[in-house]
Formats: sequence, C-alpha cells, structure tokens
Amino acid sequence: MTETTFWNDKRVTVTGGAGFLGSFVVEKLKARGAKDVFVPRTKDYDLTKVENIRRMFDDFMPDLVIHIAALAGGIGANRERPAEFFYNNLMMGVPLMHEAYARGVPKFVSLGTICSYPKFAPVPFKEEYLWTGYPEETNAPYGLAKAMLLVQAQTYREQYGFNAIYLLPVNLYGPRDNFDLKTSHVIPALIRKFLEAKERGDAEVPLWGDGSPTREFLYVEDAAEGILLGAEKYNGSEPVNLGSGMEISIKDLAETIARLVGYEGKFAWDTSKPNGQPRRMLDVSRAKEYFGFEAQMGFEEGLRRTIEWYGENKGK
Repeated sequence: MTETTFWNDKRVTVTGGAGFLGSFVVEKLKARGAKDVFVPRTKDYDLTKVENIRRMFDDFMPDLVIHIAALAGGIGANRERPAEFFYNNLMMGVPLMHEAYARGVPKFVSLGTICSYPKFAPVPFKEEYLWTGYPEETNAPYGLAKAMLLVQAQTYREQYGFNAIYLLPVNLYGPRDNFDLKTSHVIPALIRKFLEAKERGDAEVPLWGDGSPTREFLYVEDAAEGILLGAEKYNGSEPVNLGSGMEISIKDLAETIARLVGYEGKFAWDTSKPNGQPRRMLDVSRAKEYFGFEAQMGFEEGLRRTIEWYGENKGK
C-alpha cells in the first residue's frame, strides 16, 4: 500500500462515507492503516444545517476531512430538483469547510464535479477551462454549487493559509452504485433497463436523447485511490481532475452494456429528452504529475463487475 504511515495517527472524517464512492474510500483508508475513521450519517447529522456541522466537529475532531457527501443524480433528477441540488450542495460544503478552518483542521479534501465545466469546453477538459463559460443547463445548479468550494478552498488558502485541496472526479461507476431509475446515472440506468428488458423479452428499450453525446467514466475504486493519493501527496491550490482519459458515446456505451448483459433487442432513442452536455472527457495529466494517479481498471472489466454486483444485489 502507498503511504501507509501517513494515516496511522490521523483522525479522519469522511462525509458521505456510507455512500457509493465514500464506502470505497473508507475501505481503502482502513487498508492503509487508518484506525480512527468517522462517517457521519444523515440521520444523525444533517450537514445542510450549520449547527449539525458544529456538533459533528464537537463529537469527532478530525485531523483530516474528506468531503464526499453530495446530493447528486442524473439528468432527470437535476431537471426536477435544481434548487435542491444548488442549495444542499452549497450549504453542506461551504459551512463545513469554514468550520474546519475555524477549528484548525490541518487538511481538507473537497470533491468537485465534472458538471462544473462549461457546456462547450474544449475536449479534453483542462482544469484551467473551468471558468471559461456556463455549465450545461440541466446540471448547472449542481455544478456551480460544487465549483464554489474551489473558490472557497483557494481563497481560504490565500487569506488564512488553510490547506484545502480540490479534486474533480469524472462520472463514476461500479459496484454499490445507485440503480434507482429516477435518480441514477447513465451506466446503472442502462444496466437495469437492459436486464429487465431481457427478462421480460421486450423487443425494444426506450433511451433518452439521440446517443451522440460522449462521456468519460472512472471506476469507483480507481476514484477512491485517486482521492487518497491526493490527500497523501497534494497540498496545492490548483484543482485536479480525476479521470480515466477515455471517451465513449452514449450510443456505443448502450451497445456495449446490451452486449454484456445479453440483450438483443432494439434501442428506441427518445429525442424529445435532453442529451445533456455534448462531450465530456478530462485531461488527466495533472493528477499523474502532482500525485502519481492513473486509472487502472479496464472499462469492459469494470462494467462486468458492476453488472455482476447488480445481478447479485438487485432484490436486496
């Protein structure tokens, strides 16, 4: 394991540590020798309320905070609840980082989102493109709320010397993902749709948009590794992309998942539904240069593991 001694004497708070990405971060922390990891649960600490943030710090005063908790979802969820996506993410993140600074927490790791990038940013997205335009409309409230944490991290470092870093993961996928069709992202949604269509013998599956947009995907365990490498080795003000450096169209993605689950019917593209951002792919050179992160999981192997996990857990 890398940098195992880094974690031995650290008290670590992982917000969102019971969620999809957070659960892998917590597992990797423990594998690296972290003995004191605190995961605040929503039922005990609603982090959109500052009094709960303060109580959380009173209950467990960490040496390092990894802020993963977020209200997130696919295009449909973002369109239906834009105000909630803006408010909850802003009000979780900004007071949390401020309270960490005010209490002298030595390091704060904040996660951004690829949704913060401008709609027509040049591909691959370099970190310096973040402020060159407005995000794609369907997820702009979420993307902008998360981008404010970058502004906060940089200004608190400049004025107070506070060590907050900001990492930007691309779309994640993998075991333990959210497969609820109302709120899920594209990979779990396609896996579930195709498996259920196969079981029912459906001749075709309705899909959003026209299949032309491109996306990049990062396997969840790779993302967790990137976050911990950043926590261990990076102490700078610049945002850092975490991605795989691959790009695939939604059409090709759908065909790949259909093949892997054994669905042989047709796709019915509903062009009345939004495509979302036209293209998404990150420039991942900064993460490699600054803290040696490179994605390891092959895409089809990652998809197979995700499909297998869903098949084993869908009734639970």
